Amino acid sequence: MRQLNAIITGVAASVPDYILTNDELSTMVDTTDEWIMTRVGIKERRILKGTGQGISVLGTKAVAELLDKTGTAPGEVDALIFATSTPDHFFPSTASIVAENNQIKNAFCFDMEVACSGFVYGLEICNGLIKTGKYRKIILVAGDKMSAITNYTDRTTCPLFGDAAGAVLIEPTEEDLGIIDAELHADGVGYNPLHMKAGGSKYPASHETVDKNEHTVYQDGRVVFKYAVSRMAEVSESVMKRNNLTASDVDWLVPHQANLRIIDATVERTGISRDKVMINIERYGNTSAGTIPLCLWEWEPKLRKGDNIILTAFGAGFSWGSVYLKWGYDGSKASEQKS
Repeated sequence: MRQLNAIITGVAASVPDYILTNDELSTMVDTTDEWIMTRVGIKERRILKGTGQGISVLGTKAVAELLDKTGTAPGEVDALIFATSTPDHFFPSTASIVAENNQIKNAFCFDMEVACSGFVYGLEICNGLIKTGKYRKIILVAGDKMSAITNYTDRTTCPLFGDAAGAVLIEPTEEDLGIIDAELHADGVGYNPLHMKAGGSKYPASHETVDKNEHTVYQDGRVVFKYAVSRMAEVSESVMKRNNLTASDVDWLVPHQANLRIIDATVERTGISRDKVMINIERYGNTSAGTIPLCLWEWEPKLRKGDNIILTAFGAGFSWGSVYLKWGYDGSKASEQKS
């Protein structure tokens, strides 16, 4: 038998109904639509409202859509992995909650946390599992309820984030398709510039941590921007060179949607034409681990079997990476069920 590759055979996503616009945000904090658009390119973001509504709500919907679109029975799923920084609880895993909500009973489930790089890291994990030959159907979910850890009095961070979750079905193939290569990195220098200080075992919740807003995202924007621009561009270029891909060989670049200027820098470094770059940050903002699968879901009708796709992300840790995959199916047919 030929070596197995892990191939994406379906994609789905879920976003909340509530739209938080820049104009509404300007009534909550000292900012303007022009200020936000100039600096990060975000016009609006989706927010999951309601008491007791965790990221499992969006993950459950995304997985339900995925099972339906791909004709997959819950009992066929061997593993369900959820990449998220905003799980419903420390335990049990949000993956197990989403599995239970979809009657998935035969799978092992776990959460993984690599912030905004969660989806590309997760693909490499799924690729390794598939290559063992033991697993036939794996669901990778990625997404965050960033509104739960956003300080809406901080004008530098609150415009950035939104809520969303995406899910892909990953199966084995002997064709020259699927996940061809991946390059992943981490550097602990990112601890101070980007973190959520409290809530873990180092700084458990207390009146003091709550009063100081230490359960929300802290970011030194200039430092993060500097690293994100260089690392995303470098790793994308590296994966392309390693696989002898020129800019014209790449059908789609799917960058993490954190900041439009970071995306532009990555596009310039790779030389890929902008009309082949998936960008939806203006409408959804930064949904952390959810940005890349959300793009794949939106662009699915345009994807064709064999398309060369470069995925790239950068997040807290610092963590970053790039995945080269060849798309596995005609997206226009699958997307008909979404309409």
